[in-house]
Amino acid sequence: MVEPALKNRSKCRIFADILIVLSEGNDVRITQLVHSANVPYDRLTGYLSQMERSDLIKTSPIDAGGVYEITQKGRKYLIEYRKLEEFSNIFGVEI
Repeated sequence: MVEPALKNRSKCRIFADILIVLSEGNDVRITQLVHSANVPYDRLTGYLSQMERSDLIKTSPIDAGGVYEITQKGRKYLIEYRKLEEFSNIFGVEI
């Protein structure tokens, strides 16, 4: 589970938080993402659409809802984001 944000997060950070949740679970539904990534439903749906268009995630339709999965490109994003986060922490810069 992603730590709750104490202040506003960047879009890059929100994407990373969503991808972390997806990388840790199987058959992740939107309700779990709302709670685990700490993003309101209305904002989350927009982010998920953008992430799917960018091929960071994919949706598999199941029953009335869908399940979300991280793609290989999403895993690469997460690896590179973690490197950027480590770099920024060294120099005290927020991303």
